[in-house]
Amino acid sequence: MPSHARPRRFSVPQSVGAGLALVLALTACGGGSDSGGEGELVGLVTKTDTNPFFVKMKQGAQKAAEEHGLDLQTYAGKYDGDNDSQVQAVENLISAGATGLLITPNDSEAIVPVLDKARKSGMLVIALDNPTDPADAADATFATDNFLAGEFIGQWAKAKFEDEDEEPRIAMLDLNPNQVAVDVGRDQGFLSGMGIDLKDEGTIGDEDDDRIVGHEVTEGAEQGGRDAMEKLLQRDPDINLVYTINEPAAAGAYEALKTAGKEKGVTIVSVDGGCPGVEHVQSGVIGATAMQFPLLMAEDGVAAVAEFTETGEAPKPSEGKDFVDTGVELITDDPVDGLDSRDTDWGLENCWG
Repeated sequence: MPSHARPRRFSVPQSVGAGLALVLALTACGGGSDSGGEGELVGLVTKTDTNPFFVKMKQGAQKAAEEHGLDLQTYAGKYDGDNDSQVQAVENLISAGATGLLITPNDSEAIVPVLDKARKSGMLVIALDNPTDPADAADATFATDNFLAGEFIGQWAKAKFEDEDEEPRIAMLDLNPNQVAVDVGRDQGFLSGMGIDLKDEGTIGDEDDDRIVGHEVTEGAEQGGRDAMEKLLQRDPDINLVYTINEPAAAGAYEALKTAGKEKGVTIVSVDGGCPGVEHVQSGVIGATAMQFPLLMAEDGVAAVAEFTETGEAPKPSEGKDFVDTGVELITDDPVDGLDSRDTDWGLENCWG
């Protein structure tokens, strides 16, 4: 089995702690629910409770809480970017005496003061999916290696274009102007996989390469992908390779290409591994995607809290990284030599959403 074929796991012994009850109202956040046993309290605070990525994350947390005898309380922002509700959720958990907190920050910097308060109260704080700013505002981060995810689809695209002896004309459909860690990692990983020199790994859009038509933001949404693709097609109607920050943006890009009558001559690559995205790979809308594992992020994060209750030890980063890597898989039905991948049948068995 290839080294990245099975996501890295953080296994810990089961622990049982003293019972805690959460008595605070949930109205300040986007809902909440209890699960698990009657042991130590752990909180999960996601960006929203509607995105399938966070729904799967919640399922992983619930499963792990039951396995480790923890009492899980879940919260969510009312919308993507809602920092206030997340702050209130953390305050609630501090008041309830929670042992651990898993959070996907809506604002990686603005959430830091309340996380500092949580850690001072003795709580283990784990960031999921994207780090806090600064990263050491959390005790650990459980996430996808976004650079590697981008690198996989870049390597796949490079091999495909070389096999067909075709020069790529590349459209870069990024996330937003704030250039969060996920955005930069995937973007720079893709360019690295394509063999394009990176001038500054902390920024987007400063490459000096004639193959890149340009960058446009999408906010990770289908309409954003459509708008961005339309703008870049106006700049160069001969675009034949489209990098997208995620699969909703890829779906929007495809619709714009289809409207322009160019969908058959363009290869789209993406990152996420949601079930609709894998279906788009299977149907040929997307050539390849890199799958991440939100369920494992939450499962392993809760397991780390369980170990913390027993030993007082925080999780250690994966070897050679500053976070706990929860794995990534290349999904395509058009494999290339020298690059490990899974087909869409496997992808549909392991996708989320």
